[in-house]
Amino acid sequence: MKLQFFLLRIIDFFYTPFRRFCPRQVFRYGVSGGANMLLDWFLYFVIYHILYIATSGDVISLHFIAITPHIAAFLIVFPITTLTGFWLARNISFNESLLRGRTQLVRYVSVVLANILINYACLKFFIEFCHFFPTPSKMLTTVITVVFSFFMQKFFTFKA
Repeated sequence: MKLQFFLLRIIDFFYTPFRRFCPRQVFRYGVSGGANMLLDWFLYFVIYHILYIATSGDVISLHFIAITPHIAAFLIVFPITTLTGFWLARNISFNESLLRGRTQLVRYVSVVLANILINYACLKFFIEFCHFFPTPSKMLTTVITVVFSFFMQKFFTFKA
């Protein structure tokens, strides 16, 4: 728990100039979510390029399914940043929730499942239909899921 209080002190220290523009919870969500988003983008970039080089840009063929490098990178990165995102949301952004951790986790996972569908659909749309590059497509997709996630977490996951 020491890490939680350390991070809260740092984030709240920088909150002062922003207090006129947004509530503390929104600022905490923005900072912790932003850090998690940067981690997501970094991991996606690195893993995508490793997979792209390893497969020469072709699909990754498993025994029963073929996956493109941009979807494979998403499938690898998403669980990592989901766990860090839950910890940050529970301990930094929505730490006043009185719900049991198990209830929060079940609700959070349901929001994550919705985000998986949103991520998949957006990546397919932006990359394969609009012909955008994978990393900017991932960034745009992340913006969409962040807005969706904030409202779902505030009014569903961590609401009593």
